[in-house]
Amino acid sequence: MLTASDVLDFWFSDDAEALWFRSTEKFDREITHKFESLWRQGRDGQLSPWEQTPEGSLALVILLDQLPLNMFRDQLQSFATEQASRDIAHRAIENGFDEQLDDRQKRFLYMPFMHSEELSDQNRSVALLEAAGMTEGLRWAKHHRDIVARFGRFPHRNQILGRESTREELEWLESGGFNP
Repeated sequence: MLTASDVLDFWFSDDAEALWFRSTEKFDREITHKFESLWRQGRDGQLSPWEQTPEGSLALVILLDQLPLNMFRDQLQSFATEQASRDIAHRAIENGFDEQLDDRQKRFLYMPFMHSEELSDQNRSVALLEAAGMTEGLRWAKHHRDIVARFGRFPHRNQILGRESTREELEWLESGGFNP
């Protein structure tokens, strides 16, 4: 069985880091092959002991927040464990685990709040990154927050989630609005 260290070693490898925000089909397939079974265990609560350490909490957040975006790209299931990842991140921060992580790791511990369609989570993402002095991540957090503040959701998810887009959302999407 794979461990939290296996998730972190993979995700923070040079090869994976190069594809964090510009994935390929090959990378998505690799993640699915390596981690889908483990993701299902995490989804079903079977990996909750990982939450006892900063590294385990981070691995679980990556497993439930980041990896589904690759494994289930453009599918409803890609968002299935977002709330669980936010809950884990919240508990990890309450336990001070974020203070025991480096900035690259911390960025991913905070990311579930940036992926939320709740404005309070978006504000938390901005506040966490601001307090940590993480300028690059902060730029993206503010961008995500502004989208949710404007639309109450992420318009680029509408089709996947079976939601009807408003005219304003369609215009924004057509203008390439997601990229700042």
